[in-house]
Amino acid sequence: MQASFSDALKAVLQHEGGYSDHPEDPGGATNRGITFRVFQNHHPHASLDDLRSISDSEVSSIYRSDYWDKCRCDELPIGVDYVVFDAAVNSGPTQSARWLQRAVGATDDGLIGRQTITAAVASDVDVAIQAICRTRLEFLQGLST
Repeated sequence: MQASFSDALKAVLQHEGGYSDHPEDPGGATNRGITFRVFQNHHPHASLDDLRSISDSEVSSIYRSDYWDKCRCDELPIGVDYVVFDAAVNSGPTQSARWLQRAVGATDDGLIGRQTITAAVASDVDVAIQAICRTRLEFLQGLST
């Protein structure tokens, strides 16, 4: 499929704020949607100040490796790639993969492999997007936070 990472990243970042460390947010300290825990996976000795000053290129690199590439979004149909990416950013790649798999009738194992890619490519894109979004919304509405 046509790679659309830069467009997807721009869209995701429109809804991700700056630095936040709200005590009621289970993600903890976050900047531009990147949690401190995720940031430390890339920089084990990083401080909160390092997260506060994260560069645009580092933001892009983390989103690409930890979400876009992990979910094999370059291989997904346009539109499906974005909803899978956005869901991965907000609920994790495994959960996003499961929503995709349920939407396209692939084995629900949380890992996007060849079977999932084949099913996604063969699916009706609009139906898949609607199914992923509906399942995701139901999940989010059931959260206590």
